[in-house]
Amino acid sequence: MALLGTLVAFDTVSDRSNLPLIDWAEAYCRGHGAAVERVPDPTGRKAALLVSVGPFETRPGYVLSGHSDVVPAEGQPWSSDPFALREAGGRLYGRGTSDMKGFLAVCLALLPEMVAADLATPIHLAISYDEEVGCLGVRPLIARMLERVPRPLGCFVGEPTGMDVVVGHKGKSAARLTFRGRASHSALAPQGVNAVEYAARFIEHVRLSAEAIARDGARDPLYDVPHTTGLSSVVRGGTALNIVPDTCSVAFEYRAIGADDAAALAAAAIGYATGTLAPLMRAGDPACGVDVEPLIDYPGLDTDPEAEIVTLAKRLAGRNGHAKVSYGTEGGLFERLGGVPAVVIGPGSIARAHRADEYVTRDELEACAGFVRRLIRTCTTGSASSSRGALPV
Repeated sequence: MALLGTLVAFDTVSDRSNLPLIDWAEAYCRGHGAAVERVPDPTGRKAALLVSVGPFETRPGYVLSGHSDVVPAEGQPWSSDPFALREAGGRLYGRGTSDMKGFLAVCLALLPEMVAADLATPIHLAISYDEEVGCLGVRPLIARMLERVPRPLGCFVGEPTGMDVVVGHKGKSAARLTFRGRASHSALAPQGVNAVEYAARFIEHVRLSAEAIARDGARDPLYDVPHTTGLSSVVRGGTALNIVPDTCSVAFEYRAIGADDAAALAAAAIGYATGTLAPLMRAGDPACGVDVEPLIDYPGLDTDPEAEIVTLAKRLAGRNGHAKVSYGTEGGLFERLGGVPAVVIGPGSIARAHRADEYVTRDELEACAGFVRRLIRTCTTGSASSSRGALPV
């Protein structure tokens, strides 16, 4: 519990530096004899870590992947300090315990067992940043990993699944469009260019496309919502009732199942705004138009249930079934950017993530430890034991 408490105590909300946690984790891993490489971001305020154990320079291995950042706790009705681990009734409360410092704590707690084992197949621990704001930090981490080591055999992304084997998640593409109109007194409305009304036409376009997909599009019954979705979620515009609004912004997104492409759907919607609506606005005033700000773009994950990495995950977890989830992870990027097949599996529950009094249970951490220990045995050829009693989390 002390190790998880250490991780939770680092305030790694995505708009803050994660370097204190990375400094600590790097020293911890080096102190146990693992090879460590830091991958800094361009600002120098954040960094990812690639931790490797075993013959990683010559042989492909497996990746245990987790992100260091968490969502904010401000404004939520926590029963205790969210950055101070608290235990009650077998539950360990704190920001990030489920999403996903519990998984990182297990991996780090078992690092000494990885080092002590005679690994024939290496194991890597990939610790990223800025997952919660668009899966940003894992991209340079994957690129550096592919430069440094042979392409891994597979990746286990430790997002909270209750240790169920997840083979797919939806991809997401989101952007913010700002419609620039021309203000006028509402008594002279035809002389203005109403940014809110043009934004409304865009919102309607997204709604109609989403309805068409829901009605006629591809289906994947493994998802709770079995089809691709699209919606506009945040709209801001106008200043007063008697002023034709000269600006309105709309944030929208598409979340796509494997049969669809979220980025292509978002691009088509943006094309309607810039190719159809913007010229109409400029006809009223050449200074009018539409500005586009990309927000989030990550691919979905759609691993073949018969793939070797899925069979291995089921054996290590003691599970027979598999599932898909609607929330996003870094798994699709390991597959898309690195050609590394991925499975999502970790302790905790996504239903507890991002909420007040987030928690993970000791039993869930022990189940995850069993998974990692069985992975160590799978990767071991020597006589060193990888089952050494209680988990020192």
